[in-house]
Amino acid sequence: MTHVCYCVTKHSAPLERIECATPQPKGAEVLLRVTAAGVCHSDIHIWEGVYDLGSGDKLTLKDRGITLPLTMGHEIAGEVVSTGPDATRMRAGMACIVFPWLGCGECPTCQRGEENLCPIKARSIGVFLPGGYAQYVLVPNERYCLDLGTLNAAEAAPLACSGVTTYSALNKFGSKIKYEPVVIIGAGGLGHMAINVLRAMSGKGAILVDTDAKKREAALANGAIAAIDAGAANAVQEIVRLTTGGAACVLDLVGTTSTINLAMASVKKGGEIVVVGLYGGELKHPLVHFPLRAMAVRGSYVGSLPELSELVALAQEGKLEPIKVTRRKLNEAYASLMDLKAGNVIGRLVLIP
Repeated sequence: MTHVCYCVTKHSAPLERIECATPQPKGAEVLLRVTAAGVCHSDIHIWEGVYDLGSGDKLTLKDRGITLPLTMGHEIAGEVVSTGPDATRMRAGMACIVFPWLGCGECPTCQRGEENLCPIKARSIGVFLPGGYAQYVLVPNERYCLDLGTLNAAEAAPLACSGVTTYSALNKFGSKIKYEPVVIIGAGGLGHMAINVLRAMSGKGAILVDTDAKKREAALANGAIAAIDAGAANAVQEIVRLTTGGAACVLDLVGTTSTINLAMASVKKGGEIVVVGLYGGELKHPLVHFPLRAMAVRGSYVGSLPELSELVALAQEGKLEPIKVTRRKLNEAYASLMDLKAGNVIGRLVLIP
């Protein structure tokens, strides 16, 4: 038995339609019929095959141990087709969302529930393992399948990446988000998700920063307190004014030299910056500013299985509003990727096989 997959067979080239062998689940594996697969900006980096490290240095997919051909797609919702003999919880016909950020499953990091940070072996679905740009996907263990309940598959699929990524990043600010507005740099799919997630977490509110006027307008319509032009000469002054002396929390969803510099110029004493975006570049900053300003900069990589479970629960309770999704057919995977790369997407693109 075979099924259709859209694969990266050559970097920066159109995705190729391939007839893939449909795997038969073993052990506690689960075979899903994909009902929705989100198109994420991380997929662009995988498709290009390189990350910008600044100063002309690059990190390639080969350096990360990722090989081609590859079926991308890590924001996956699906319906259970069959399971291996050791699976006891999932049944045929069940609708679920997939946690894709898998590690070795055995090291101390994985054992405490943070497989996304596994230092031994990354096995992320859609990155190292075949993903959701396909009609079927094999999930290595049923514990990575979370019951969808009454949630819409297309609206829920982005929770597996953009949702849990922003939820995990916002969690790192702790209780500050309840008393201080969060400055969010980047008003794309992640930015819109972050507004909704912050609201579900009872945060004080979001100030969006972006160079795209249409995306700033959409952020305001989605409930942002304010929207600032990142390219404006007074962008830092506007952030300081709107946060009454400087930002306590800055979430950089872009991750470029210009955005991290903007963030560091905008935080107040004791402020925190969490970097999520992978656009690339480098940071050069006087070290004495870190202690003198009691400033913190840290990265956040996607999220954990417990965090995704918490986020799905918020959605099922009606506390997390779905972001705007645009549905596309599976055979529009490459066109969707190019639309995202061109910056023509408000909210999230989701493929429906």
